[in-house]
Amino acid sequence: MKKKEFKDIYDTHFDAIRSFVYYRCGDPEMASDVAQDVFMRIWEKRFDWNGNDLKPLLYKIASDCYISNFRKEQCRMNFEQSMVTTVDVAYSPDEEMSFNELAATYKRVLEQMSEKQRAIFLMNREDGMKYAEIALSLQISVKSVEKYMSAALRILKAKLL
Repeated sequence: MKKKEFKDIYDTHFDAIRSFVYYRCGDPEMASDVAQDVFMRIWEKRFDWNGNDLKPLLYKIASDCYISNFRKEQCRMNFEQSMVTTVDVAYSPDEEMSFNELAATYKRVLEQMSEKQRAIFLMNREDGMKYAEIALSLQISVKSVEKYMSAALRILKAKLL
């Protein structure tokens, strides 16, 4: 695909793609960002365009990008909500001390794990990634992820209990 062909596709379809995403999310900034991502993917792939209608492909990519963006936003929002502590709850000094000791032990155990074990454990438990997603991002098999995860859980169980 040459620059001119890409520019023609961009000029023809950008507003429609942005409107499609805006209709789904109601946020004009997110709609523009997702539309830009769609055309970035098209440009990065640079497949041979032989004049066929690209509209279905563009809408499919836009839908996938929007869903991906939505999931990331949900994960971020859930994390932010989990980090908010309520001021109304007062912990006793014993509870605070126990919590701090447990947190310190947890941190120490994480540091003792191998780099791969720690990364896989945190990707699963902190980031909420599934084993298949972890395997894909680290370019290892799902069975390897399972092995590292079970070893990390065994270590945590042994050290924390």
